[in-house]
Amino acid sequence: MSSTKRSYVFDFDSTLTKVEALDVLAEITLEGNPKKDQIIQEIIDITNLGIDGEISFTESLEKRIKLLKANKADLSDLVAALKKQVSKSIESNKEFFENFADDIYVISCGFKEFIDPIVKEYNIPSERVYANTFEFADDGEIVGFDANNPLSQHNGKIKCLKDMSLEGEIQVIGDGYSDYVTREAGVADTFFAYTENVSRDKTTENADYIAPNLDEFLYVNKLPRNISYPKHRIKILLLENIHSDAFKKLSTDGFSVETVSKSLSEDELIEKIKDVHVLGIRSKTNVTQRVVDAAEKLMVVSAFCIGTKQIDLEACKENGVVVFNAPYSNTRSVVELAIGEIIMLMRSVFQRSTEIHNGQWNKTAEGSREVRSKKLGIVGYGNIGKQLSVLAEALGMDVYYYDVEDKLALGNATRLETLEELLRISDVVTLHVDDNAANQNFFGKKEISQMKDGAHLVNLSRGFVVDVVALAEALKSGKLAGAAVDVYPSEPRKNGEFYTELKGLPNVILTPHVGGSTEEAQRDIADFVPSKIMAYINSGNTVDAVNFPNIRLPRQTNAHRFLHIHKNVSGVMAEINNILAKYESNITGQYLSTDPKVGYVITDLDKVYNKEVIEELKNVEGTIKFRVLY
Repeated sequence: MSSTKRSYVFDFDSTLTKVEALDVLAEITLEGNPKKDQIIQEIIDITNLGIDGEISFTESLEKRIKLLKANKADLSDLVAALKKQVSKSIESNKEFFENFADDIYVISCGFKEFIDPIVKEYNIPSERVYANTFEFADDGEIVGFDANNPLSQHNGKIKCLKDMSLEGEIQVIGDGYSDYVTREAGVADTFFAYTENVSRDKTTENADYIAPNLDEFLYVNKLPRNISYPKHRIKILLLENIHSDAFKKLSTDGFSVETVSKSLSEDELIEKIKDVHVLGIRSKTNVTQRVVDAAEKLMVVSAFCIGTKQIDLEACKENGVVVFNAPYSNTRSVVELAIGEIIMLMRSVFQRSTEIHNGQWNKTAEGSREVRSKKLGIVGYGNIGKQLSVLAEALGMDVYYYDVEDKLALGNATRLETLEELLRISDVVTLHVDDNAANQNFFGKKEISQMKDGAHLVNLSRGFVVDVVALAEALKSGKLAGAAVDVYPSEPRKNGEFYTELKGLPNVILTPHVGGSTEEAQRDIADFVPSKIMAYINSGNTVDAVNFPNIRLPRQTNAHRFLHIHKNVSGVMAEINNILAKYESNITGQYLSTDPKVGYVITDLDKVYNKEVIEELKNVEGTIKFRVLY
């Protein structure tokens, strides 16, 4: 940091606080007034005209005070309200105000009566607050302001700064006209447009820097701050029409989020991903080795779905990119569809519905059976298979399951040792296997031949699991009575034309991969996955990562956290600790987890340490990625 003397001049309304104080005062004084909303809107409009320089500030102030009808007694309520409205990043960087108190000033066209008690808590004394003051009548009514104060007049901040005669570089941080004209007038060296609470075009157009929060201002100035890297500099790209709640959650946390409604081809993604830190996809976008190699800044890939087959997990791991998915969020949705389709198949609902749509009345009990006491065979007893098992049993079905792993039965479900045994006894077989490449055509002509004559098949797992041609033949021949299919070997990237060999068969329910597509599931996914992203970016947590050692970390307090991802070769951990010892670093906590290919070590250090240690840790042989969090 430069040794030049530097002064930091902050605006108050909509900068240090989220709100315009006189607007809040209006809410208090006009409580119960039938014209409250109308008067408040008038005050807001006058405020904005003054902030944008459309009317003189003196005129703006006079008009607002007249409309307020406020009393001195109202100011204590106003101060209490404003204390709850301090800007989020100002509040989180309170230490900056304490440590640099001698260099910080507040120059505001607001009023000392309410500014002083707020900024006092941030170690800014009254003598470094330059603002207007109210004039009161004998009964305490606010009747005006000190008209001799330069801050009550047009371009008052310019005169105020001139009169202060500050030495060295002067930086002004604010959100309106009266702030940016100080730079134009030459009384300030640098103007930061503060947009955390409000962004005004004229203000940002006239700024040297745009600061979406105080973190950015501190980062640009290389000043101590609460977080190591401003969140808005972290770019997140969400593809495939991911639920809007994900955008809201991530952008509210401070990240820069871009959304695209469709999937991207490999070449399109390579072009788009160059400066992206976090990529969010669903099932249609492929994250290949080429994509990962092109993504120099990529830290996280998140699948807003269960499957991760579309992601090269090894390429991500070797490049230090953590992958998350949503293994549970749409489980209930898939299970409910399975239950509904089992009932519809057993009752021949789809055929009867099609007939009546075509003008035929065919009331018959033939081929229509209750599900109660029928045998359900579940292939794949994971999260979905288990929940289906419980609901099907509640309907009175006898549940059997087969899984390559030894899974504990829920309720009265019966585990069978072989797939063939399950197929032989089941009235309905439902598939819930994972997206392992080994499951290609897992269910083909042989398996279908082993099923009971007249049984039904439900596939809500993966399209490539079933030999669709063999299934179509079994349905046409009558070997199977019906099927419900939601997934296909090849699916289009966007809505439009589609063909499958199962098209037109009367005893088949076809849906376009909507097993997890309910409003509730998409909302749950849009909550779960961003939480994982934020936990990793903000604190280094890798719990539930599908390709990375899992570490659950305690919240760091009063420490800096070093995150070191490296190739899992001998000696790396020893080298890291040798470097930390060499610089006499005080370690407050250390966490390590490895898998056969990578190691992930997190070290919490006291806030005071030799910064040269960072460069040495980055240069440890085998390092894949290194970052500092504080």
